[in-house]
Amino acid sequence: MTKVFLVDDEIVIREGIRNSFPWDEMEYQLVGEAPDGEIALTMIRDTRPDILITDIRMPFMDGLELCRVVRRLMPWIGIVILSGYDEFEYARQAVQLGVKEYLLKPITAQELRQVLDKLSAELQMERLERERSERLRVRMESGNLFVKQKLLSTLYSEDAADGDARTVLDQLRGMGMLPAASCYAVIDAAFEPAAKGLEALIELAEGSGGIAHVTGSRTGARALVLGEGENDAEEKAYAFAASIVTELERIGCEKIRVGIGATVGDPASILESMKGARHIRHVLGDQANERSLVVGVRDFGETADGGSASAVTARARLYIAEHFTDSNLMLQDVAHAVGMSESRLSTVFAQESGKTFTEYLTGLRLARAKELLAKTDKRGSQIALEAGYNDAHYFSYIFKKNTGMTPGEYRAQNQNEPE
Repeated sequence: MTKVFLVDDEIVIREGIRNSFPWDEMEYQLVGEAPDGEIALTMIRDTRPDILITDIRMPFMDGLELCRVVRRLMPWIGIVILSGYDEFEYARQAVQLGVKEYLLKPITAQELRQVLDKLSAELQMERLERERSERLRVRMESGNLFVKQKLLSTLYSEDAADGDARTVLDQLRGMGMLPAASCYAVIDAAFEPAAKGLEALIELAEGSGGIAHVTGSRTGARALVLGEGENDAEEKAYAFAASIVTELERIGCEKIRVGIGATVGDPASILESMKGARHIRHVLGDQANERSLVVGVRDFGETADGGSASAVTARARLYIAEHFTDSNLMLQDVAHAVGMSESRLSTVFAQESGKTFTEYLTGLRLARAKELLAKTDKRGSQIALEAGYNDAHYFSYIFKKNTGMTPGEYRAQNQNEPE
């Protein structure tokens, strides 16, 4: 099943695509939609789509900026630009950002099907090509592949001498195997079966656009994540760690435990980042929990007891509770309030609360809407605003999607019930 996410500030366009396309009959699943790029970015992190369809001109964060962020953090997502403006400049910028298709509104269900079929086939071909390239490299360039794996492993060796890490990175860059970076973070992952998962993660890293570089370990795999600056490296590390879990679960791996080490700027400190990631992964392995887990070393605090992550989640919940009626509330606002990067908070929050940020925020807003519907005679548009939605049509769609009833039906069923 190919997962699709839709972004457009025009409710009529979103409703048209949502309702006119036979999603239930096709191999495509509409996993989410949003009216602007800022809202979409949080939901994309949560839903992990294969294809993104986005308008260009939108408030807050337009489609081109959304594409830039998605290409930077999740380059494996295929992007379709949807626009009512037939302007060459938009098309040129979109192509530069790696956009696969450019469609002019309005579009028909048949046109959308053709684009989705074409893009899905291209993504599948790219995947197969990466697999073929990897197999070819193993057969014809086994020496280079072996060298890369050995060099990466050297970064994590406690027997390495001072200066070895910088030399190793220079060698990898000199061979064209590693782009330049100013900061690094190590991910240590354990899973079963290890061999099957390692092959999938090497392929995942190959499609990351140079963000991550994977090598095997005794219990699974390690990934060196590259970034420009501490925040950028942390964002990419958490985003790639989430993708690791998604990919391993997709192929049937179990007992998935992922630790993320500290972000470091000195190559000599990569080993310390690995040790932190490995320690966290060991701690996670001792927990009697069947869920896949991703935790960063900073989430455990200085005492590595888990209290820091719980405290941050509690602060995040409090902030959301105080601001959920603000229709402009974004994950980035909460992340800034609690002093975390967005990807890190997204991961920590989901694992500590059992819900994604989007699910938790939606739950609070719908709870307020239900209360207002049951206890007041306010109009639906006013209730939408007071619950945190500035688009009454979008509010009605979200309400029915989550409750199975329209706001009017819920009011009719609950307003006259006794206290």
